[in-house]
Amino acid sequence: MYGGYYYGGSGTYLYLLIPALILSLYAQAKVNNTFSKYLRVPSYSGYTGREVARMILDRNGLYDVRIEQAGGQLTDHYDPRTKVIRLSYDVYNGTSIAALSVAAHEVGHAIQHGEGYFPLILRNNIAPIASIGARFVWIFIFLGFVISPLLLEVGILLYLGIVLFQVVTLPVEFNASNRALVQLESGIVSANEIGPAKKVLKAAALTYVAATLVAIGQLLRLISLSNRRD
Repeated sequence: MYGGYYYGGSGTYLYLLIPALILSLYAQAKVNNTFSKYLRVPSYSGYTGREVARMILDRNGLYDVRIEQAGGQLTDHYDPRTKVIRLSYDVYNGTSIAALSVAAHEVGHAIQHGEGYFPLILRNNIAPIASIGARFVWIFIFLGFVISPLLLEVGILLYLGIVLFQVVTLPVEFNASNRALVQLESGIVSANEIGPAKKVLKAAALTYVAATLVAIGQLLRLISLSNRRD
């Protein structure tokens, strides 16, 4: 994700960043392989991801949350601004363990929103800052190296917002997965299907852990480079 930016400096943080990048690649492969594997394993219930999402929403009183189909694969998400859960085709229409697990996870975010779960509120507030930072951070960092160290400091501050967003995302995602498992165990999947559902959710969570470690490693490296310029 961020591996293309190496400007020299202390190798210590590079040694921290490289394992994080390797973990990131592994996590992405893991989630793709796990999702593909259990996408081919039908659930005993025969429910589709859309039906499971609607069932969990209704049992939690979230009747105003809509469910829509989205394009692409693994593009599933909950939009708190419009109260819409968007599920990819394979999840929306699928009856697999993977489809039900992902659908339940996204509903977990809707439940968080409905309950006013603080880490989710914090993440939603940080998201616009992180989005702006992601657009301009490398411009400022590049200009900081060629024009003024002050611009490099601005770039680091912007990147700090991205790191903070990644860190806050971790409890949000893990909590949504825990909520998903509780809901799935309540009459939606059988006892034999809980294990595979956990594997799907854990594989997805690993990608967030990897992304956070990469972001922290890159931030430390940028700080080290800034210190060397002082």
